[in-house]
Order: sequence, then C-alpha cells, then structure tokens
Amino acid sequence: MAEGQATRRPTVYDVAHEANVSIASVSFAFRRPDKLSDATRQRVLDAARRLGYAPSAAARGLAHGRTGTLGLHAFDLLLERADPLAQPLSGMHSPPLDTGGVIPWDQTDDDVLSDPRAFPLYVDEVQRGFELECWALGRPVMLSSGSDADVSVADTVGRVDGLAIFPSPQTAPTLARHSLNIPIVLFSAAPADDSHHRVRVDNARGMRALVGHLVDEHAATDLAFVGRLEATDAVERRDALIAELEARGIRPRLDVVDATVRGADDLVPQLRALIAEDRMPQAFVCATDQNAFTLLDVLASEGVRVPADVIVTGFDGTLGSRLTTPPLTTVRQPMEAMGRAAARILAGTAGAPPAGGAFDVVFEPRVQVRASCGC
Repeated sequence: MAEGQATRRPTVYDVAHEANVSIASVSFAFRRPDKLSDATRQRVLDAARRLGYAPSAAARGLAHGRTGTLGLHAFDLLLERADPLAQPLSGMHSPPLDTGGVIPWDQTDDDVLSDPRAFPLYVDEVQRGFELECWALGRPVMLSSGSDADVSVADTVGRVDGLAIFPSPQTAPTLARHSLNIPIVLFSAAPADDSHHRVRVDNARGMRALVGHLVDEHAATDLAFVGRLEATDAVERRDALIAELEARGIRPRLDVVDATVRGADDLVPQLRALIAEDRMPQAFVCATDQNAFTLLDVLASEGVRVPADVIVTGFDGTLGSRLTTPPLTTVRQPMEAMGRAAARILAGTAGAPPAGGAFDVVFEPRVQVRASCGC
C-alpha cells in the first residue's frame, strides 16, 4: 500500500469470504445468533476479529429507513473568542500536531479558549442537556453547524431520525424544504403559522419579572433595549419590556441599541452618541448575555461605570454572567432541561403530541439578581 493511503475498512463481504459463509450468515452472527449453530457463529466472529470488522449501525439503519441517530444543528451561533475588542480566534496559529512531542503551553492559547464568555454559551448548555438525554436513551448524537445555506441542513437531515435546531432569522425557508422527512424541534419562540415542535422559554414572563425588579427595587424607569430585532426571541423580549412599562404607566423608550454578539464596532458609536447627547438611560436591558458582555466592555472602555452610572442586565444566565465585572443580573433559562426535552421529543418518549400535532414545551425563566443592577 502506498505511503499515506488510507486503509480500506473491511466489509461484510470480506468477513463472509474469510469465514467461508454467506453474507446473511455474517448478519445473523451479529443480530440473530439463534439462526446459526454455535460453531458457525464462532467462525464468523473469529473472522471478523482477525479483519478488524465492526457492523455498521448506520448501514443497518439506512436499510430500514432509520439511523437511530438524533441531530443537533446550530446556525452560526458558536463564538470563537469572547473579547469583542480583540481579533478573532481564526487569525491565530493552530498548535502544531506533527512535532512528535509535547506541545508547548504557549502554543495552545488555553487562556483564550477557556474564557467563560465564549464557552459555555447558551448553545453549549442546551447541547449538554441534549447529549445527556440521548445518552440516557441510548441514542447516538450527530452535531453540526453552518450557515443558512440549504446544504448545511440537508446534509444533516439525511443522516438522522430527528433534528433539533438553534434557528437563525433566515432559517424558515431552508426548513420548509427539509422538515417533511423527519421531526424537527426548534429552540425558539414560534410564529403563529409554524408547525414545528418547539422547546422555548417564556420570554414575556422573564422580561416582565426583570422590569419589575428594576422599577420596584431601583426606581429605574428609563430603560433602553439592547439587541438585534431579527430573532423571534429578541422581539418577544423587547415587546414584553414595553408592555410591562406601559402597564405600570411608564412611557417606554422605543429606540433600540442595535447590537450583535460578535463585536463592539457597532456599539461604540451608538454609545458615544448617547453620551454626547446626554440621552443615557438609567438601565440597558440586553436581549442576551452575549449582548451584555459586549456592552460591559464598551462601557468600560468609555469610562462609564456599572452600576454607578448605568445598570446593565442580560438574558440567558450563562456561566459567564457570574464572572463579569460586575457580575451580571440576568434572566436564567433552564438550558440543560431544554436540551433534554428536545431529545425526548425526537426520540418519541415524550408521549403523544397535542391535538395541534406539535409539541410546544415552554419553560419558566428566573431572574438572577447580581451586582450589575446595583443589588
């Protein structure tokens, strides 16, 4: 064999030839041993051991139209680096793997990769629950990620029995072309005409509780929403903020500080404009913890103190929210439980769906009060 050429994986045909039996006998040896004599089965197993053969669960599943595997797909929600003022991790050097020795510590960039503002995120904690439940159910897991292009979903759909998805705002057209073949669970609030299974948090309830805390405990009535109104969850949270203020007889600030979770460039000019025009709110209410992390960095760079000059809150309750300076007041989602619920729906262990034909599992969030609001 030429150097560098991959070794061919032995097949059922190779085992049948080695053991001098039919391919059906090889299949029976692994799946229906009662169909063979002890001697024949042992001969097949010995041949398989010599060749290094292992039966393919995927191949067996595909023969019956099923794989046994459950999938989890994220649309570009993974962050390479948390520091919004720094260069992305993709610009760094990957550690060498062909030195034949121990990789030096300074080549691992471990201090960057361990930053809790980049990992674990909301996505990571939900994924943990999904994987734990699949493990408990004895179901293999396929993880995938990618852009909104059809190919990133289609490739996964063809390999799994069910798919849980962290959707992006542009997900719907892609899902419409692929969701008829397998059950799909989305981790987001649902449009009225949507028929997918959903696992989500009660955004309105969480935001109302947070606004109540800011108004009642801190007399904060001028609240600015920070986020990007593309995702359904962000819209629900903004709308709930406005509704709760109006219900209390408070006129809401309707302008939104537009922010992504990936960088500070879009926040700096907006924040400087608020400062220059003397329009700083009493509190910035962020759509996600990631928005809040970015905002905290920008405020610090501009000399604005939190919470002395302005309150900052988040939404998610990720690990990083406990470790910011100051620690972040936020709304905690039960992320592991959400991942487990999605796995149970896809595995068919959650019981019969409601009359509407789809599960809509809604979890209650909790306000976690910390120092960034002044408590």
